[in-house]
Amino acid sequence: MKNSHLLYGLCCKVGFLFFVLLAGLSPTWAAPLEPESMDSFNVESLLDDDGVVTISLKDVVLQALEHNLDITVSRQSRDVRVTDILFEQAKFDPTVEMSARYDRSIVPLNRPVFGFGGVTQGAEPDNFDQNDTQASLGLTQKLYSGGTYDMALDTNRNSVAGSSSFLFNPGYTANFLVNFTQPLLRDFGAKVNQTAIHIAQNSVQVEHYTFVREVLEVIAEVEQAYWELVFARENESVFREALTAAKELLASNRAKVKAGVMADVEVLQAKTGVANRVEQILVAQKAVRDQEDQLRQLISPTEEELRQTLVLVPLDRPAQDRDASLWGHAVDAALQHRPEILQAKTNIESSTLNTSLAKNKLLPRLEFQGSVGLSGLGKEVGDTLDRTRSTDFYNLGAGMVLSYPLGNRSAQSQYRRRQLEADQAKSTLQNVRRQVIVDSKEAVRRVKTDLKRMATTRIARKLAERQRAAEQERLNLGLSTTRQVLEFQRDEAIARVNALRAIVDYNQSLANLNRMTVATLDKYAISLR
Repeated sequence: MKNSHLLYGLCCKVGFLFFVLLAGLSPTWAAPLEPESMDSFNVESLLDDDGVVTISLKDVVLQALEHNLDITVSRQSRDVRVTDILFEQAKFDPTVEMSARYDRSIVPLNRPVFGFGGVTQGAEPDNFDQNDTQASLGLTQKLYSGGTYDMALDTNRNSVAGSSSFLFNPGYTANFLVNFTQPLLRDFGAKVNQTAIHIAQNSVQVEHYTFVREVLEVIAEVEQAYWELVFARENESVFREALTAAKELLASNRAKVKAGVMADVEVLQAKTGVANRVEQILVAQKAVRDQEDQLRQLISPTEEELRQTLVLVPLDRPAQDRDASLWGHAVDAALQHRPEILQAKTNIESSTLNTSLAKNKLLPRLEFQGSVGLSGLGKEVGDTLDRTRSTDFYNLGAGMVLSYPLGNRSAQSQYRRRQLEADQAKSTLQNVRRQVIVDSKEAVRRVKTDLKRMATTRIARKLAERQRAAEQERLNLGLSTTRQVLEFQRDEAIARVNALRAIVDYNQSLANLNRMTVATLDKYAISLR
């Protein structure tokens, strides 16, 4: 035992001489990295910042949703689809048509016309001077039943210059005519004729689900970045405390060397530990700034804000309690609310509508056509309208038209295509549901695993603290070395980082589970209309 202590003392002295020689041979450019300089080294001097800004998770999420370009594009795509609904609905809007026309003609006559005019041998031909003024008002509309109607009121004023045998000169005529066409087989019914409107509405709904999915993805990305920043800052704090412990060890070793109870090499070893801790802090500080930029990129819409070096300090603390509210029904909630599933269901509905429409096209075209009209004639406008309303002069007509393309191959091919598209949409829904089930189960397992990791890493951290304290006590009794104490300090720091990593992972897993079950929107009270 005595020989072992003598051998240990000899090794310490040789090591001390080696470090002294190495320090003496070091070039001048390495001086700032000497362990002695670490006593007064300030890690904050390497960082530039414009100030400190505190941020909460909810504020960051809302800012990201407000400024995120992907969400803006998705919202615009949805709004574009809304115009398709109006376009399809406008096909059933009535159309008003008004027209007016004036004509005058002067033609030579070679024979009397209606007892007017005539020619004499050797004379010039007479003129037939006629003035005609027409005005009309019409209304046309397509009905949801598939039929169409048009109503027209035509008025005319006709006058002939000179004497004539006309009953009225000038004379006024009026004609009111209504035409109606109604399909009875193909294109019959409101369901068929509103198919395009329903499909346009479904397209808007599909874009809305895409928008919801984009919102969930952005929120999840923000949450992941926020908790990574929390981890980076807490990680830096761990290494700062490790630096404090290393400095305390250095101060203790110096006091013992001064008291003559410890070799000088232990002070050099402690200084090396301080230098290593400073390096770890610098790396941790870079990670903090990197995470700040990642988060800033998600919430900042301008390049000027991205150039800022504001220190972002998270206010929210990571949760460490057991939250099993979503575990039991996570799969059912995901199957009910996931936008991918709702989107696939909407696509099936659209495919079904297209199939029904294509099936209707297989029918022959059978149309009912009818018309009714009233006429009037008079010397004055009032007389003409009175005679028109009297129904003394009218016309009626009705008929049926049947047409069918031989073979009807075009309609049959379209119907078969719509059937295949409907089957494909159903298969897509099945695949999406299966993937959602797998993802939901994985999300729950991830939460449970991280919850267990928090418990195990917490125990490992406490054990590491006890081991470090025990080794420190052994050093105080002269039974250990500075190197061993530094190793246990390092192990303690690693255990604390692992415990912190498990806590952050647990919060990220909870965020992922909320995304899978679409509980994120309720969590932040976000309503998407």
